[in-house]
Amino acid sequence: MIGKTKALNFTSLLSLILFSLIVNSLVFSNLLIINIFLIYFLISLLITKYGFKIITQLNLLQNIRDEGPALHLKKKNTPTMGGIFIILPFLLLLLVVNNNFDSIGILLLFFCTLGFFIIGFLDDYLSITNKQNTGLKATEKFTLQAFISILFIALSSQNNYLNPLITFSNNWNIDANLMVFPIYFITLVGLSNAVNLTDGLDGLASGCSSIVFYGLGTEIFINGQKELMIYGLISYAMSGLCMGFLKFNKYPAKIFMGDTGSLTIGASLASIAILTNSFFTLFIMSGVFIIEALSVIIQVGFFKITRRIFQNGRRVFLMTPIHHHFELKGMKEEKIVENFWKINILFVVLGIVLKIYL
Repeated sequence: MIGKTKALNFTSLLSLILFSLIVNSLVFSNLLIINIFLIYFLISLLITKYGFKIITQLNLLQNIRDEGPALHLKKKNTPTMGGIFIILPFLLLLLVVNNNFDSIGILLLFFCTLGFFIIGFLDDYLSITNKQNTGLKATEKFTLQAFISILFIALSSQNNYLNPLITFSNNWNIDANLMVFPIYFITLVGLSNAVNLTDGLDGLASGCSSIVFYGLGTEIFINGQKELMIYGLISYAMSGLCMGFLKFNKYPAKIFMGDTGSLTIGASLASIAILTNSFFTLFIMSGVFIIEALSVIIQVGFFKITRRIFQNGRRVFLMTPIHHHFELKGMKEEKIVENFWKINILFVVLGIVLKIYL
């Protein structure tokens, strides 16, 4: 019975996305929408199925933090760095697309994705070789993320891909002027780390990522700008890649994506939103990622403030990111993930509704 329930959760999410994609294909009269999702879903499914055996043979296995929930100790030695099976096909897709469209925007997306992929790969590899759940130091990781982000934003601005008008709806824009640079920097670095923080339960980050990429692709098609439609299709492809990986990443996970996947997924979402001026909608659709990141910020901030006042730091949550709080409350991991998926779907629906009716 438990096995059937797990399969139903994954199958239900896949069925919902497939149904929505079929509707989108009909509404936008473009069968590529459903086809590209299915193609990259199958690619991810196949290479993850056979790839995680290679990762196991190479001893690329997960280390668990001692300060994390005790229940997670059983996850030790699970194959990790599975993000390779999501990101490498995505990078190859971008090269193929650029070969056909010769677009500087696609090259910029390729550069940003590759840069964060290398950072995540280094972090995971060092963590494995050090036999601890710590790879790059926080300052080293942030410095590398900042370097890639600043370079991406500078090149995007130089090639007129950086729109100072932040669009909320067809009739509501805000001219951020020079403030657009720090806004997009925070978006890139912040969302990258937010997805990374979310990747703490089996299937949580991969499932939510598939949902958000679907929503971002739909938002781009709703905008109706022909020159940007390719980014919508790319988003649908990434949704398929995340969903194919989820088949093996759902509870109990046979493989983890690691920073190789999570850091890069967040950066890819942010860079697509920047190139298509979908910042506001992405902010809403990424609600789960943002809540996860905010829970950590609130916890750390509150602890530091109360330690100064009372000489004894206090906490708002039992543990952060917030999914660990619910774990320590006694909620089952599968249930937390399922509820977070549902919340993320509602955020995507809200983002699309606001886009249409505002």
